[in-house]
Amino acid sequence: MRVWIDADATPREVKEIVFRASRRLGIETTLVANRRLQTPPGNPLVTAVWVDGGSDVADRHILEHARAGDLVVTQDVPLAAQLVPNGIAVLDPRGEEHTADTIGERLSVRDFMDALRMAGAVTEGPPPFDGRARQAFAAALDRVLVRLTRGR
Repeated sequence: MRVWIDADATPREVKEIVFRASRRLGIETTLVANRRLQTPPGNPLVTAVWVDGGSDVADRHILEHARAGDLVVTQDVPLAAQLVPNGIAVLDPRGEEHTADTIGERLSVRDFMDALRMAGAVTEGPPPFDGRARQAFAAALDRVLVRLTRGR
């Protein structure tokens, strides 16, 4: 089992929570980004992959390398929609797990909001990443990791 982090847009606090869980549970974690990233000193379980190119290159790398039973942390709903059918657990940085039961609706909402923006409508962005979001992510991460590690 491995945790993959779509690291370009994942908040630093979320990465740090995953790094601590990685060390505590002995789970390999890979950051994937379009830029060079620093891995936490003293944690050999965390590695980084720097991919060249546009924004979808990191997504393609994760799609090509993540396997059933892995966990991907991303806020990219289209990426999640491609991962979930392959038995890969997906969490967004606010602690929402994408599942086979929820991904269709989330992708539809995302596409609808994207269409509104393309038509010129002004839409609000996500709320600020705060303590509540951090706690929700940490709780969801623990829940998912327990489930996945029991299946090892």
